[in-house]
Amino acid sequence: MVKKTAIYDGHKKLGAKIVEFAGFLMPLQYKNGIFSEVKRVRQTVGLFDVSHMGEVEIKGKGALEFIDYITINDASQLEEYQVQYSAMCYDNGGIVDDLLVYRLPDRYLLVVNASNTDKDFEWILKNKRGEVEISNISDSITQLAIQGPVAEKVIQKLTALVLTNLDFYWSTETKVSGKDCILSRTGYTGEDGFEIYVKNESGTKLWNDVLNSGREFNIEPVGLGSRDLLRLEMKYCLYGNDIDKTTTPLEAGLSWITKLEKENFIGKEALLKQKEEGIKRKLVCFEMLEKGMPRHHYEIFVKEKKVGFVTSGNFSPSINKFIGLGYIDKPFHKSDTEIFIDIRDVKKKAVVVKAPFYKNASHK
Repeated sequence: MVKKTAIYDGHKKLGAKIVEFAGFLMPLQYKNGIFSEVKRVRQTVGLFDVSHMGEVEIKGKGALEFIDYITINDASQLEEYQVQYSAMCYDNGGIVDDLLVYRLPDRYLLVVNASNTDKDFEWILKNKRGEVEISNISDSITQLAIQGPVAEKVIQKLTALVLTNLDFYWSTETKVSGKDCILSRTGYTGEDGFEIYVKNESGTKLWNDVLNSGREFNIEPVGLGSRDLLRLEMKYCLYGNDIDKTTTPLEAGLSWITKLEKENFIGKEALLKQKEEGIKRKLVCFEMLEKGMPRHHYEIFVKEKKVGFVTSGNFSPSINKFIGLGYIDKPFHKSDTEIFIDIRDVKKKAVVVKAPFYKNASHK
């Protein structure tokens, strides 16, 4: 059965184009269109309903040890209310999912990708060890993201908390618009911003109050289409496109969250072996030098040699270029390497560039 978020009726009233995504009816875009929404987030502020994301709570004496076992980052380094970007891997080093880990006073909160929620929960349960309680609370939570250079000004009007004291990748439990919530300074756009987790019954009021608070900044609601473009401009990975069970964190450029010095975690041996042998391909950014849309799975060539494939691609309104991500065999992965994307049997010229594509985001 297809699910609806608590904000579904609000999306319809705002003229959203609704699509099915990850088992939910979600807004793809609103009346002003995807490019307008991207520019609004880059210039002032946008509001996203991301309630389709999954939330898993882990409690108990063995919670930290268990999370450190199933994730590749070092959760033991988290201070209370700190947030960590991480991933979970299979024994062979392939990626189960990427996620956020919140350390809260009495529990840990794992925020996983919408399309993976059920799979992730089953995998976590399968690998359960120690004294832990594991709960999938996804269906009870509304998650909103407020992203853009003036996001702080919008949310500050709705909370007594002094937001300048909340650093990037930190969270707190507070009230926003009078509703109890988890508030974190996190996001998926490269801009400054916040993510808010509330009970579903508070979702619609919070959505409307944020829109009202942001009116002076011409806030726009933002759909999945713009969300995908914004993250692509920053080279943020999308599960199912840029990372999946066939790719490893080392290949995807996520070695910075892969703590191989940890005593033990699922996938460690395979990743250690890959590091010792050397990775053979790498996820890179490229810009099209000839007009053409690079799409998922399109093949990448250097001269007549196939050297990789596209994972994500689109037109970037922020830099006015067609851009893409793809896995490219070494040594063709280096910046300034000229490559060709096979677009409908026509090889179009492109060049490997350094990440991110968009370099003027408000989060520094």
